[in-house]
Amino acid sequence: MKYRRFGRTELSMPVFSCGGMRYQYKWQDVPANEIPPDNQQNLEATIRYSVECGINHIETARGYGTSEMQLGWVLPKLPRDKLIVQTKVAPTSNPQEFRQQFEKSLAYLQLEYVDLLSLHGINTWELLEDSVRPGGCMDAAKQLQAAGKVRFIGFSTHGPTDVIIKTIETNQFDYLNLHWYYINQINWPAIEAAQRHDMGVFIISPSDKGGQLYNPPQKLVDLCYPLSPIVFNDLFCLSRSPVHTLSLGAAKPEDFHEHLKAVELLDKADEILPPILARLEKAAIDRLGENWFKTWHCSLPKIENTPGEINIHTILWLWNLAQAYETIDYCKMRYNLLGNAGHWFPGNKADRIDEFDLRRCLAHSPHAARIPQILKEADRLFGGAAVQRLSQE
Repeated sequence: MKYRRFGRTELSMPVFSCGGMRYQYKWQDVPANEIPPDNQQNLEATIRYSVECGINHIETARGYGTSEMQLGWVLPKLPRDKLIVQTKVAPTSNPQEFRQQFEKSLAYLQLEYVDLLSLHGINTWELLEDSVRPGGCMDAAKQLQAAGKVRFIGFSTHGPTDVIIKTIETNQFDYLNLHWYYINQINWPAIEAAQRHDMGVFIISPSDKGGQLYNPPQKLVDLCYPLSPIVFNDLFCLSRSPVHTLSLGAAKPEDFHEHLKAVELLDKADEILPPILARLEKAAIDRLGENWFKTWHCSLPKIENTPGEINIHTILWLWNLAQAYETIDYCKMRYNLLGNAGHWFPGNKADRIDEFDLRRCLAHSPHAARIPQILKEADRLFGGAAVQRLSQE
């Protein structure tokens, strides 16, 4: 395993982390006696294999149902000083509730402290205010830190880039968890801001939210050859020095195998990646046209300024991916989350587009005349039954 300095925490962080949202039994808390023995055995085997591979960063959340409880039956058996344990608790307008939720996390984990505590889901301006206002959740987290229950404090986010950057610029956080990978690089300015503040950078779900790369379309397989799409994406992310670790949401020990191939190739990333990147870009331009490829995102309205709160940016992005790389299943899954996932994936689908006049909100887009038709095409291609976030299921 390779390790990187995790920003100002000075922790030696493995380039892969063991994310705790795939191996647990339930997305809700249940009594301990309801956990099936075979599920717990698989979880313990996954954690032990992770640590054997050198992936000693174990990451979970209060919002991951039984994950913390089940980890609490494993982690105390392992050398505590060899582990980096992280949990996440959602910010709220009531910091006392935030603190109570953390205390529940610590009790489930059966640990005296966690190395990393994230404020989970600073996705909106309101949640940022709840976090950093005097007497808010950040002050509660600092009290936990002073009591020796937390070593370092960070935040996780699925929010827009401007909210992420503003949160970074408070300079109150040691690290952050965010989305950034080959198919969605919009948050790179936030990573640069984190680097300026010497923060640790943890990438969320690069293989699942990054394109369901464990089940890729053949076109993407061919374009990434001789690498698998998973290994390509791992190398792409880790070839950028401000990125320190990628979350692997392993459901079983074997889920680490493909990712571990990337570790051996890291030193050769500069020679391996360019031809693959060139093929991927050429495929997109050939299918979409160079002008659209380079300018589709320019001057698009924010969701709150769009009739019907249609998430135009996300829908066009998904349409581009489907056209360029044939990632239809992934795009359907993401598209049908719209309208169901709250601030974790905001805005609505384009299924009611004929009810709205988009001319004013698209007035500054170079593609104003074309976009409504593409939104209709995207809805025909992707539209289907509503999809819920994993934690809602």
